[in-house]
Amino acid sequence: MVETNSDPAVRALQATGQKGQAPDPDPSSAGEPQTAGRPKTDGPSQTTTAGRPKTDGPSQTTTAGRPKIDQSNHTPSIADAIRVVAALRQGVTRAFLGKSDVLDLALSCLLARGHLLIEDVPGVGKTTLAQALARSMGGTFRRIQFTADLMPSDVLGVSVYDQQSDFVFRPGPIFANVVLADEVNRASPRTQSALLEAMNEGQVTVDNDTMRLEHPFFVVATQNPVEHFGTYPLPDSQMDRFTIRTKIGYPTHEQEQQILTSHQDRNPSARLTAVTDPLQVAMAQDAVVTIHADESLQQYVLAIVDATRRSNRVAVGVSTRGAKAWYQVAKAHALVVGRDFCTPDDFKQTAMAALAHRLVVATTYETLSETRKEAQTILADILEDVPVPV
Repeated sequence: MVETNSDPAVRALQATGQKGQAPDPDPSSAGEPQTAGRPKTDGPSQTTTAGRPKTDGPSQTTTAGRPKIDQSNHTPSIADAIRVVAALRQGVTRAFLGKSDVLDLALSCLLARGHLLIEDVPGVGKTTLAQALARSMGGTFRRIQFTADLMPSDVLGVSVYDQQSDFVFRPGPIFANVVLADEVNRASPRTQSALLEAMNEGQVTVDNDTMRLEHPFFVVATQNPVEHFGTYPLPDSQMDRFTIRTKIGYPTHEQEQQILTSHQDRNPSARLTAVTDPLQVAMAQDAVVTIHADESLQQYVLAIVDATRRSNRVAVGVSTRGAKAWYQVAKAHALVVGRDFCTPDDFKQTAMAALAHRLVVATTYETLSETRKEAQTILADILEDVPVPV
């Protein structure tokens, strides 16, 4: 089951698919023979953007009331990026109350161009967080309910035969800025693997055609850590694709009372309006590269990663991809809290969420929750033993 938002671009794409025609990515190619619904290529396979009109450059249109970024300079301003993050935070908190630490991790993951895995019980706000992020950033949102009979084509899209125009590619729900993969561990491993290329490279390949996804592209996946009947545990290769794994948890007594009194409607995120746009979020992501991290902090990252690989309690330590992801998340966290430089706290506050799910413990446990707790205990011990740079 897939839910869509009210974004005009999404409705236009759906209307085009219903007519059995796909938009021509290059207006100048009219009258030339090509496969309908697919971009014209001069070679075996080229990367294109499915379902989006061709543009000559970044849009210069701005919306009143949104933070404006100077696009004339290729190097994004830290001050502009901080304003975008502040606007995003203000927008999301209108629907997602409390849990500022979870929101900081989610924003850090988004700015680091990563993907978020939320492991928690139902009804604590996982879907609300994803919807609020999508609406606040003015991007498209798709929700995919993963089930045992879900096929890869239900996620990526499928080429449908049309008698008048041969085959037409109809993009799947993966073509959105924010994709909520709800209960991702209920789908078969074959369907789960459909996310690998999308999450790692920001593109999908269907029928030998490679198509770029929306930018920014952010996957928020959820799974219930308690219920395991009819589920397929995510393999280590896919767990390593998630930049952050976290949980939301139950709100405090005061927060829950505020939710009861303020959220009278069924879907609080439906009332949100965009406070920025995807282009500005993408430029804020570019600004993360300019955040300064001292060499001593780089050595601290390497020491932690090396300790996970040398520990006799760990069968497989943190990968190089995991080390790079943690480093980027820590820099993004510094930006989220309003700094242009990293401190040791940025790394310590993100270490557990960025690294624990990448550890494969040497001891075998009966349940997945026990295995996760052991990995967190091992990582906590390593963080305690390795000296923090001062």
